[in-house]
Amino acid sequence: MQPTVRVVLAEDGVLLREGLVGLLGKFGFDVVAAVEDADALKAAVEEHAPDLVVTDIRMPPGFSDEGLRAAVELRKAHPGLAVVALSQYVELSYSADLLDSNGGTSVGYLLKDRVVDVEEFVAALRRVVDGGTVVDPTVVRQLLRRSRDPLSRLSAREREVLALIAEGHSNTAIAQILTVAEVTVGKHIGNILTKLDLPLTDDKNRRVLAVLTYLRSRAAA
Repeated sequence: MQPTVRVVLAEDGVLLREGLVGLLGKFGFDVVAAVEDADALKAAVEEHAPDLVVTDIRMPPGFSDEGLRAAVELRKAHPGLAVVALSQYVELSYSADLLDSNGGTSVGYLLKDRVVDVEEFVAALRRVVDGGTVVDPTVVRQLLRRSRDPLSRLSAREREVLALIAEGHSNTAIAQILTVAEVTVGKHIGNILTKLDLPLTDDKNRRVLAVLTYLRSRAAA
């Protein structure tokens, strides 16, 4: 008999969360906590010290990459923790960080709509707990494509700011559109110019070069 695996599950959808709790229980997993957001996930890991975390990526409050960022933080804080990201989408912002963490062991990234075989899914979870790596082929393809993209260094917010620059918006207009302070926009732009390794000419020319890089990346996508 295989040893019981203690699991913390993070999924904001009630039906899917409860369904996974029942499913995992039938296959020898003990779901010690089932939560709906990233903060509760981190608290549950600290409280229960599980063997495995299974987490959605897009969760409250922003429904962007909260679960993925939490998973990366947890892997740093708990190097022996096995983590599987289970998502409807491929979110690239922190995917490489998660898969590279702790030498790429005991980690997985699976897409929900491709998990159609229950026994295969359970086997994948156990491989991760045993130190293996399980990654959906779609995730692999998109990460490889991203590695050739000069914009891959940018955060999601920085890409958003760069897109608005490319549309011709001023810093003031971008601040209004994103509902942030203009100084915050300036910081994002500084980060963009640095991450794109643009030459230290005047800022106007660097903005133009950044826009050209953005447009070339979009054309190649």
